[in-house]
Amino acid sequence: MKTLLLAFLATLGLAAQAAAPLPVVASFSILGDLVHEVGGDKVAVTTLVGPDGDAHVYQPTPQDGRALAGARLLVVNGLGFEGWIDRLARASAYKGPRVVASAKVVAQQMEADEHEHGHDDHDHGRLDPHAWQDPARVRQYVANIAAGLAAADPANAAYYKVRAADYDRSLRALEQWAAEQIGSIPPAQRKVITSHDAFGYLGRRFGIAFLAPQGVSTDSEASARMVGALIRQIRQERIGAVFVENISNPKLLEQIGRETGVQIGAQLYSDALSGPAGPASTYLTMMRYNIGQLVAGMKRNR
Repeated sequence: MKTLLLAFLATLGLAAQAAAPLPVVASFSILGDLVHEVGGDKVAVTTLVGPDGDAHVYQPTPQDGRALAGARLLVVNGLGFEGWIDRLARASAYKGPRVVASAKVVAQQMEADEHEHGHDDHDHGRLDPHAWQDPARVRQYVANIAAGLAAADPANAAYYKVRAADYDRSLRALEQWAAEQIGSIPPAQRKVITSHDAFGYLGRRFGIAFLAPQGVSTDSEASARMVGALIRQIRQERIGAVFVENISNPKLLEQIGRETGVQIGAQLYSDALSGPAGPASTYLTMMRYNIGQLVAGMKRNR
């Protein structure tokens, strides 16, 4: 009788363990949302750099180390975006699997002048890490995340596959909608000024020229030459689409706005989602919100 009771209790323990959500750590809020969309109620996602947070200059906390130590999967962007992640993994003694969401994504090279004035310690090299700004590339992100979840939790592999396929259809619809919205703007008017150069993938996908006083990292400093050139270009080409990002200090663009007489547009979301009550609480809503604001801004260009 005692043996049967012990066996029953052991079975209950195994069932409870199997039903427990897979603990996953995602490096920043956009990835956290993608993991949640694919993983659903089978995962418990901890995001290190939360809404409105800047992963470029993030400093991990002891709480982050504890979260990673208890995780069974780590999901990162890659492309040199999270320069601090290896230090955190060593400090937390995490030795579990790591999904690089950008694996197999065709990365874009930075322009020469972007690389020269992007003096930061995040080791982007000459690659632009902001590949999530292109919905087509995010489809590969989702495939990589689904494969990583299935490998870490084979019992729910079919569940992850179905959810990834559903989300892939949402990304296809987003891309089509974005092409239609941006296609309504004449190519000559598709010029936008932003705080830092986070929208290169979006620009190349849809034919928008993004200009920024900073490089690909918010940790870089804009040169006086670059700022002066932007001011001249805004005046000469009558660019009215000027935006500050949620992770950036607005002072530099405010200075440019004062010197050109251009009104700064609504806040864009580049490297981080908004909070739950904001207009960009998920990747899909972020992209639709940003593109809506960009289209409205480009209509002001002449």
